[in-house]
Amino acid sequence: MSHILIIEDEAIIRSSLKRLLERNQYQVSEAASIAEVQAQYQIANFDLIITDLRLPGAPGTDMIKLAEEIPVLIMTSYASLRSAIDSMKMGAVDYIAKPFDHKDMLNAVSESLNKGKINPKNNSTLQETATKNKGTAYNEVEIIGSSDLMKSLFEKIEKVAPTNSTVLILGESGTGKELVARALHEKSSRAKAPLVSVNCAAIPETLIESELFGHEKGAFTGATSGRTGLIEAADGGTLFLDEIGELPFESQARLLRVLQEGEIRRVGSVNSQKVNIRLIAATHRDLKALAAKGEFRSDLFYRLNVISLNLPPLRDRGDDILKIARSFLARQMQRMNKTLLVFSKEAEQIIVKHPWYGNVRELENAIERAVILCDDNIITVENLGLDSDSYETANLDDDDFNLLFEKQQDRSAAKEPKEGLSLEDYFQRFVLENQDKMTETEIARKLGISRKSLWERRQKLGIPRKK
Repeated sequence: MSHILIIEDEAIIRSSLKRLLERNQYQVSEAASIAEVQAQYQIANFDLIITDLRLPGAPGTDMIKLAEEIPVLIMTSYASLRSAIDSMKMGAVDYIAKPFDHKDMLNAVSESLNKGKINPKNNSTLQETATKNKGTAYNEVEIIGSSDLMKSLFEKIEKVAPTNSTVLILGESGTGKELVARALHEKSSRAKAPLVSVNCAAIPETLIESELFGHEKGAFTGATSGRTGLIEAADGGTLFLDEIGELPFESQARLLRVLQEGEIRRVGSVNSQKVNIRLIAATHRDLKALAAKGEFRSDLFYRLNVISLNLPPLRDRGDDILKIARSFLARQMQRMNKTLLVFSKEAEQIIVKHPWYGNVRELENAIERAVILCDDNIITVENLGLDSDSYETANLDDDDFNLLFEKQQDRSAAKEPKEGLSLEDYFQRFVLENQDKMTETEIARKLGISRKSLWERRQKLGIPRKK
């Protein structure tokens, strides 16, 4: 196992890089400056040194001379052709710009170790191990997080994944529930079998049973041939049902039979067939409360709620927010062929303080917009386009926020529609006025749109469902 030293004065970057390398079977030590390295370590004990270019005290390039025959990989936020050429002339084995993509860093480390003439036997073992671990869940799925809440979640995933138990993933929209489902699948014995993902809110109610269970030829108008359902397609693997709270009541009974008996019956068929699936469900709704009101089958709820995993909202994840933002930035830079971009300090502060009611999805959209609009190498607050008014509600507790929401409903119900009202205003008012007395299907029908369109517009306009 190769031993790598990281020299980086930013603790967040240092700890993130350490975890990345350790997950890929490297032994890692760390320091915040060259002086700290000289005080704590024998440099000859390392196989590779990764150092930031700008450090407190001596610059990172001073490590090249101190390291002698040990390869030094330089990383910096101040990427330029000049600094790259200078560090390479001084003897650096390679150069990588921050923020870096995980795969790029791992490739740079592997190549640097090769150039450093590591013992061929050890290097061969290292390459085999790195290849073997390339597809593991956390690397492949890229769940980023080191907060206590996420550490607890990772521990539960490790325990739950190898079992065949049904899992219910709870969390606000945009928190990454599908990523967790994928991690559970990748770390299970079913990893080589298919993972079939279904968004229950995105399928029209009239088609959902056909989509899930399949149908026989002639089962209904337009069924000109038989069709395999998504549950059947997941046989031997994992079925992920996102937004299961939107599943129509009639379909819930059929899903319950799948969980109890392990069999399905296609629409229009009299014969049942066995299926072997593991079910993972997700929702942003309170299924227990829905079951108490008769809006969700209580027997299905208890079948689903064998093990529940709670995803924290992004605003509760502390330093993870900036890590995720930097990861998105690296991805967008690669997609758009942009040169090095970094966040200004003000932009980083806003990113951490913003309430992110749309969670990771909202953050990703903000970063993409910023990369497109950025004119130079510094991403500013203006590039992010975040609404400063939303900070006012960021510190409200749940009771205050619910009270504010109820007042908004009362105000909208008390006012008569005015001429010139925009379509979005009309949509928002209609939904708020009727969601307590109509189902989602009824609201969609009244508006003349599909349940999928209703769900998408709720997400776009940020209209929550009343708890």
